[in-house]
Amino acid sequence: MKNIRIIARLDIKAPNLIKGIHLEGLRVIGDPLEYATKYYNDGADELLYMDIVASLYNRNQLLGLVERTARGIFIPITVGGGIRNVDDAHALLRAGADKVAINTAATKRPELITDIAKRFGSQCMILSIEAKRVTVGKWEVFTDNGREHTGLDVVEWAKKGAQLGAGEIIVTSVDQEGTRHGFDVDLVRAVSEAVSIPVVASGGMGQPEHLVGVVKNGKADAVAMADVLHYNRFSLPAIRQYARSQDLMVRDVPL
Repeated sequence: MKNIRIIARLDIKAPNLIKGIHLEGLRVIGDPLEYATKYYNDGADELLYMDIVASLYNRNQLLGLVERTARGIFIPITVGGGIRNVDDAHALLRAGADKVAINTAATKRPELITDIAKRFGSQCMILSIEAKRVTVGKWEVFTDNGREHTGLDVVEWAKKGAQLGAGEIIVTSVDQEGTRHGFDVDLVRAVSEAVSIPVVASGGMGQPEHLVGVVKNGKADAVAMADVLHYNRFSLPAIRQYARSQDLMVRDVPL
């Protein structure tokens, strides 16, 4: 069994780290680099930066933040939001990102997944999926922070993304995001069972038990969390310790 990765997710608007519910009602939390540094020191396995207003400017605004982060933080950094083409991806990777997460542009031009995977390797090409439940066992892909319909079925889109070259999938439940009520385990399991690449669960974590549930029952390979960390509900060491107590393999972090 491989280690379950614990990922700190930081949603960014202009210079601020923000947090909302259902990707809306955004509240300013603070300086993103300060929080990223804290999570790095606390033992996060990876960081996930998402520019949540990139669609307004039609480009990712995080180059400077990524450069500053990469100078002193030495865990993988994934960056998403507003990446429209291979050049956008290249700029972020040169700035210090290890992976790029694509959502809107991929739904409009699926071949972008292949283009980025061929240019930089599939390990750099992450398919980001914002999912809303339509009915029992069925979810639709949304874009623009869960506001825009695509008509795409989440599971079928995940399968296509994997076939086109994505090396990993981040699946965010818009219904659960920011609620602290737990992940949409059925959603994560449906995606995990449909693809052979790693799946990151995002949206809904409020306590350590939720991580254990989405890994054991949802078959997630990694868990992204935001609210639970930003508001100091639980620390990363406490989450890691609980996961280990429930027989999950997580990376050992020196105290």
